Amino acid sequence: MTSATDAPIVPLWAALLLAVGAGPVLDAGFPDLGVWPLAFVGIAIVLVAVIGRRAGTSFLVGFVAGLSFYLVHVSWTALYLGPVPWVALSTLESLFFGAGALLITLAFRWFPRIWSGPVARIGVLPVLVAALWTAREMVAGTWPYGGFAWGRVALSQSESPFAPLVAWVGISGLSFIMVAIVAVAVQVLREPAPGLGRRMAVPAVLVVAALAIPAWPTSVFGTSRIAAVQGNIKAGYFDAADREPGDLILGQLDASLPIVGEGVDMIVWPEGASEYDPATVPAAAQALTTLSELAGGAPIILGTNQERDERVYNTSVLWENGRVEDWYDKKHPVPFGEYVPDREFWEPFAPDLIGLIGRDYTPGTRDGVFDVNGVIAGINICFDIVDDAVIRDSVDRGAQVLLAQTNNADFGRTDENQQQLAITRLRAIETSRSVVSISTVGLSAIIGPSGETISTVPAYEPGALVEDVPLSRDLTPAVVLGGQLEGLIVGWGLGTLVIAGLLGARRRRG
Repeated sequence: MTSATDAPIVPLWAALLLAVGAGPVLDAGFPDLGVWPLAFVGIAIVLVAVIGRRAGTSFLVGFVAGLSFYLVHVSWTALYLGPVPWVALSTLESLFFGAGALLITLAFRWFPRIWSGPVARIGVLPVLVAALWTAREMVAGTWPYGGFAWGRVALSQSESPFAPLVAWVGISGLSFIMVAIVAVAVQVLREPAPGLGRRMAVPAVLVVAALAIPAWPTSVFGTSRIAAVQGNIKAGYFDAADREPGDLILGQLDASLPIVGEGVDMIVWPEGASEYDPATVPAAAQALTTLSELAGGAPIILGTNQERDERVYNTSVLWENGRVEDWYDKKHPVPFGEYVPDREFWEPFAPDLIGLIGRDYTPGTRDGVFDVNGVIAGINICFDIVDDAVIRDSVDRGAQVLLAQTNNADFGRTDENQQQLAITRLRAIETSRSVVSISTVGLSAIIGPSGETISTVPAYEPGALVEDVPLSRDLTPAVVLGGQLEGLIVGWGLGTLVIAGLLGARRRRG
């Protein structure tokens, strides 16, 4: 028998309409629009649409909601590659979204049958729903081929009052808190008993309690004078035909000239800043050495491509004293963007598109920190910034400042750059580390350890940032416990759902 609380809130046709609308609303919470409260509204729409559905229709509603979100959120993937990768990526992520919606529907159905009191329905069921949402984000962010962690709801909150929470609970923890608050509000509204006004105090108290948590007390022990240079040369994968040989490194060198005489401790260039590997091309090596000497011997950290043992790497090198002193290979190359996994399997489906990706970057295995004359810099390249493990590892290894080198020229003036910078800002807060985010074409910025913007270079303008960047060495709870907390949330959520299902089935048989 179906109880009132088991019944769908809206009929299927209305649920599908809600799902179609949920995506754009949720996306509006992220940059470029950045109306962060709309992320909470988008979550609420999804939950209302899936409550009470059957398994098949809940998956369908979740899939439609995911598709309507990702087709908007990652539309920048179609700028140069066309609709195929855009639709394929959005569809894959929507399958995860549908599976997550199915689990949430089962939680709304199974849990109240086992633990039916109002405290369980309002106080525990929303926590379960939030844990299952977080589980879906975790799986999609790590699998397959390293996953795609873009679009986690917490990433919408870089400019919101909830942003400081990431220093305590990490990105996944903030997603969990956001969904839990929304799920409590939904459950309060669903309760059949009178006293709605009093019950609405519950989500209000949760919001106040979350916002009352103090920001992590950032501790700064010194500064490093860092120059970050944006050359603004056509640096995209598909710009190669329009570039003359040497354009990239020459553009970076020209934009670096104003920093001469500024007494900098290090110079940071973006991902793909040089088309020539200075370890093997003498002219590039001489150019870098000359710039370093003009800048008082300052080391240069730059992105290039390196070939070793017949493998190609997207590499950041530390150039000092006329040679490569250290290097880091990108750990999170983008599947179907920087390499084609299982190329022989996928090529028949889109041979022309797959053929455009002529080189396959190999994921790196080296640690992501450089010792730059006593300053420990954590290095991450482009999409490394969304990989929780990569960021935590560099801080665990002693990083006192993070250098985020990126090349988003292939995404033009789309939302991708703003979305990536928002993630970078959250990483600064999460780790309590300054982040130097330097792009080939911008927007580049230096962000302080509390998430404040210290300085920027506008997009599509050459320029150099020179700042005394704060250094930190304290470890936030998110760095120390972030992975364990995520595992605890996800494990508890999935385990509780399984137990509820088994106990419910036993009661029905009894």
